[in-house]
Amino acid sequence: MGIAEELGYHLRPANVAQRGVQALGASRPGAWLFSHTLRRMDRWVQRVTGGRHTMPGLLAGLPVLRLTTTGRRSGVPRSSYLLAIPYGDTLTLLGTNFGQASTPAWVLNLEADPSATLTFRGRSVTVVSRLATPAEHAEVLTRAEAVYVGYRRYQERIADRRLRIFVLEPAR
Repeated sequence: MGIAEELGYHLRPANVAQRGVQALGASRPGAWLFSHTLRRMDRWVQRVTGGRHTMPGLLAGLPVLRLTTTGRRSGVPRSSYLLAIPYGDTLTLLGTNFGQASTPAWVLNLEADPSATLTFRGRSVTVVSRLATPAEHAEVLTRAEAVYVGYRRYQERIADRRLRIFVLEPAR
């Protein structure tokens, strides 16, 4: 059984309203807004729904999971809510940071310690991450762009840094 199946993680087509929210999130102002507000909104939605829903899931039809890494400096668990892209029987994560200039902290944390925990709707699995090979990188980007148009736009805006894509594998 793969990671996506173990978590019950799968993508569904977005409805018209959700595609509109996705288009907003892909725009420069929308990406800035969501990068600064989603974390707080997600915490509230997670608390109110007992972990069954996230704000991007409700508004944009995007299934978001929680990635828990170990802080590279603090050693303390750090959680981020991310969209994962299915790849074979596993999942991948793209370090786009909403197209912002800085590399997301979770990327740096995974580079320092590739062990992490994924949680989706109350199910958790321990994983080990690795950077995608060049061939995997290209294929995952193609799949990601089919899921969410924002990935293409984010990549155009982050030309000053390297986009990291992580392939997640079950911890042994």
